[in-house]
This record gives sequence, structure tokens and C-alpha cells, in this order.
Amino acid sequence: MSLNKKIILRISAATMIWAGCNANKNAAVSTSVKDEYSQSRIATKPVPEWSEMLRHDTGWIGADGIYCTSLNGVDKAGQMNSASETMFWFSDCIVGNIDTKADTLSGAWKMMNNSVAYMKGATPDANKIKFYYRRDKDGNPLSMFEPNTTKSQPGYYYWLGDGFMDHAKDSTIYIFAYLIRNIPGSIFPFEDLGVSLIALPKGSRPPFVNQRQFDSPLFLKNEKGKTVFGIAVLPNTVGAGAPKPDGYIYVYGVRGGNKELLVARVKDDQFEDFSQWRYWDGGGWNVDMNSSAALTDNISNEMSVSFMPDGRVIAAYQPKSNGTSAVVVAAGATPWGPFQPAKKVWETPESYDDLDFYTYNAKAHPNLSKPGEILISYNVNSFDFLDDIVKHPYHLRPRFISVKY
Repeated sequence: MSLNKKIILRISAATMIWAGCNANKNAAVSTSVKDEYSQSRIATKPVPEWSEMLRHDTGWIGADGIYCTSLNGVDKAGQMNSASETMFWFSDCIVGNIDTKADTLSGAWKMMNNSVAYMKGATPDANKIKFYYRRDKDGNPLSMFEPNTTKSQPGYYYWLGDGFMDHAKDSTIYIFAYLIRNIPGSIFPFEDLGVSLIALPKGSRPPFVNQRQFDSPLFLKNEKGKTVFGIAVLPNTVGAGAPKPDGYIYVYGVRGGNKELLVARVKDDQFEDFSQWRYWDGGGWNVDMNSSAALTDNISNEMSVSFMPDGRVIAAYQPKSNGTSAVVVAAGATPWGPFQPAKKVWETPESYDDLDFYTYNAKAHPNLSKPGEILISYNVNSFDFLDDIVKHPYHLRPRFISVKY
């Protein structure tokens, strides 16, 4: 695929399908924004140290689509320490070099569809995170995960969804992967074809030679629109540190143009048996995915649902109908709702004095959060990507805020 097609694909995906401090002098947070969100009972502040951890001048220099899990599989705030390790995975990554004096890209740069990273410890430190991707025989970067399922064909590739560690399946890490192909000549030159699962056995490391991949039925297109599961995962298990564990893995999906939030669940020891999956239909758990009831709508195609200490859940996302600048949270009584109306907790300030820039796909990272807070990331991109990646080479990386509630 040519670079131009790849850039068009990235921009289209962020806005139509899978739609900061110190990043740039023009991207500072205004005093009014900080004041507005620090005077309420929900106090939000930027945490630039996390963004800075992902700011690099050579090699891996940017990405979006950030998800992560702790390598002990405990998915709650305050559990990390200096010996802990977190695995991250990203989509649409850039490899290149930045001229720090001129603040611009230097020489050739490449894009790949996904990569991973490992961070040591409980606090962000650019010296304690290492990025991984593959290379071809000529040294060109390649995605860490390439499709090899029955449904995949040459030229298909993955964007990555959420994932988790399944203690009941020998601590296997499962990552949802969206199967994508390009459609040359189309106004939106791509389409997603299905949802695969990547299984990483206990202790496996890049390049994951012992990984398993398999197709799933978690993708549907009909009169209700397109349904895709894997945008968020909530393990309600003892191993994950859930406050009131019931032994189920809750997997969230998005449906149709109204971006309805759906949920399915399966026992942790039956995760790979899709005949055991059940879908919330508004009154109970149904075997038919098409019967799924909307928990809420207007969500983003990447988001999160995390536990609060009292057993309730909190969703974090960016509403599709509110531009791309608002970050909201919504509390739910249970993993299947009902959810309260969403509350705005942040207005993203990254603009670079340029209307082409936008933010998208906010989500929480509970294992990296402090007690009583949730650490939320969101992505930054530009409609004029080819020009702006040169002028503002640090922009394509997640930014972080902390929401205290």
C-alpha cells in the first residue's frame, strides 16, 4: 500500500469508523480550562508525564489506539509498584527520526498498522518503556501482528481493540483485532471485515512466535447497522481484582450510526467457546447477538468500562455527536447498566492553532490509575496529515488526563 493511501485510510478511520502538554508550544492547556474542571467534585487535570513518556525522537515516534494491561492481570487502581510491568498495544504507528533543533521530521519515515510496548514500574518514565515491531529483510518496519486466520487474505491487516489477561486460561492475554482491507478508488478506501482474536500464551514476548489467531462471530452487518465487539473489555474475576467478582468477562461492542453501546459476557474459563457467549437484550442474557439492547449511545469506537471500588462501573469515551473535543464519563449500576447520563470532564485543548487537528477515542487505564482516580488517554491527529506530521512530528501520540471522583 502506498503512503498516501495509508494516510487517507488513517484519517478516514479516525473520523468515520474508529472516530497535552509539551507536545508543542501551541498546545498548552489554557488556565480557564484547568480552572473549570478543578472546581467541581469531579476534578480533572492533565498529566503530561504520561504523554512525555511516549515522546521519542528516533525509532518509534508516534501512534494512536492505545490499550494496555498489567502483566499480573490485576486491573484496578493503585496495584502497580516498582516491580510491575505493563504491556501496551498501539495502532497506526510511525517510525522515523525527528530533528529536535528544527522540530521537524528528518528523512524518510514509515507507518505500520500496530506495535507493542512494555513499561516497567508504576510511574511513567521514557527510560523504562521499550517499543517492539517487526522488520523485513531490508530493515523496513512491519506490524507486530499480521492476520493469519482462515478469513484473512493477502493484503488484509489488523487494527487492535481492547484485551485482557485470562487467569482461567493459564494467564493467556487475549487481544481483539479488527480485520481490515483496502478498497482502492472508494471515497473511504477501506472496510472492516470481521473481528479476530489474538491469543498470547503466558510469558510470551515479541515477536510472539507462539501466538494463536482465530476468527470470531463478533461482527455483524444488517438492517441495524454494523456491530463490532471488542472496543472495551471488563474482566469481573478474582484474578483481575474486581470488587464483586462473578467470574464473567464482559466484552463491549458498538452498533450502527447512533454508536450504541452493547455488552456480551462469557465465563472466563469458556472464553474461546463462542457458543457460551451471551448478549444483554435489556432483560436478560440472550444467545442471539442481534437481540442486543443498547446500554447507551453516542459513544466512540474506542472507549473503556472500568470498575469503581463499590462495584459500580464507569465508562469513559468521547461522544461522536459532540465534535471530538469533549471527554465524558458515565457511571453504571452494573456492567450491563443502567448508565447515568454522561458528564463532561474535559475539553481537549490540542489545536496547534490549526483547525485540521482533532482528538478522539478517549479511554481509561485502570491498572495505571491512582486510587480514587482514573487515568484517561485520548489521541491527537490531523486531517492534513502529510503536512502536519512534518511540521508537528510529536502530535501523533496519546495525551493523558487524570479524573478524580
